[in-house]
Amino acid sequence: MASAPADAHVTITDRIFARIQQEIVEGKLKPGSKISEPELARAYGISRGPLREAIGRLEACSLVVRKANVGARVVALSSEQLLEIYHVREALEGMAARLAATAMDDAEVADLAALLAEHRRQIEQEPSLGYFQKDGDLDFHYRIVQGSKNSRLIQLLCNDLYHLVRLYRHQFGLVSRAHRALGEHEHIVAAIADRDGEMAELLMRHHIRASRANAVRRLAEHAAAGG
Repeated sequence: MASAPADAHVTITDRIFARIQQEIVEGKLKPGSKISEPELARAYGISRGPLREAIGRLEACSLVVRKANVGARVVALSSEQLLEIYHVREALEGMAARLAATAMDDAEVADLAALLAEHRRQIEQEPSLGYFQKDGDLDFHYRIVQGSKNSRLIQLLCNDLYHLVRLYRHQFGLVSRAHRALGEHEHIVAAIADRDGEMAELLMRHHIRASRANAVRRLAEHAAAGG
């Protein structure tokens, strides 16, 4: 019997959710912009039912907000809210790195090192694109959190905060510090490979503080430019 195609169980709602999610993360749908169900239904050539379900899922992962008498809009965090997320990430991802140093097996650590080697090749081939990773297993931070094997951390960082983090990582970009960020990732993996949880946590915290400082600079530049 022939096996079913890999996407046989992917629904219209799944595809639309993924498409709108990508457009939000990449900035094609701008923060604060109105989500028009009629316009999107026409653009995607679908009925309103699956679209409404997809928007509901986007709301559940904090990429869309609904307000009475206003409707649905793409999330727009204040600078204070964004920096709060960085503070939460520093604490929780630091803990995840510490746990990953003992929870990940040798094969998982080797796969993580191979992922970073591929990231380095991509940066060197196209440095103008910066260092923005694809989601899920191709995302270094996602892999570290999964490697912690702590279900509560995974829920918080890979579900509740994950898409918001990706949105703002893309917005602020890493073109200016792509090689530095990659180097920081490589040091974290080296600490995990050495099974040094304390060092892995220290390095992850330092890495996220550096990302936060970059975000603060970009926010200041945006404000100075009148954005």
